[in-house]
Amino acid sequence: MKHQRFFLFTLIIVLADQAIKLLVHFNMTMGPAGEIDLLGEWFKLHYILNKGMAFGLSFGSTYGKLFLSLFRLAAIGGFSWLIIYLVREQHSKGLIWCVAAILGGAIGNLIDSVFYGALLDNAPYNSITPWFHGQVIDMIYLDIWEGYVADWVPLWGGKKIALLPIFNLADIAIFLGVLIIIIRQKAFLRNKPALNH
Repeated sequence: MKHQRFFLFTLIIVLADQAIKLLVHFNMTMGPAGEIDLLGEWFKLHYILNKGMAFGLSFGSTYGKLFLSLFRLAAIGGFSWLIIYLVREQHSKGLIWCVAAILGGAIGNLIDSVFYGALLDNAPYNSITPWFHGQVIDMIYLDIWEGYVADWVPLWGGKKIALLPIFNLADIAIFLGVLIIIIRQKAFLRNKPALNH
């Protein structure tokens, strides 16, 4: 049961992520009116709901959110199996910690998608059911730059945008897990055990 500590790390990420999201939901006003400055004017808490994927992207169909939630569920099963496999095959512990962090972030955001539409009543008004249509709670805002983009710029022209999206602890866990794997991939592969002949 050597994989237990990695799943415990995943669980800690999930519990911390959900605790922060619920504290924000029950104690903050959504949008600019409820914004709280933490470090000057550039690091803030800003409560918003994300109805789609990262950066607010969505599938754009009636069943898009349902498919996204089911995809997240399948990915969680895949990452759980991957942790067990990597431990069994004695791969780099650094790689396994990263996969555990990604799994924790994925579970944290899946909980929002599956349950929050019904339990927190935050599903979009046109959802076919509140279950599996919950919106993810985001709150961490690095307000480095925000402003209007020139009309001639493709996709964002004429719109007010922020340089960085508003995110949550689950997003941080996923981002850091993926980033470290990319940066350390050679070291992780170098630590791969030799195959038995």
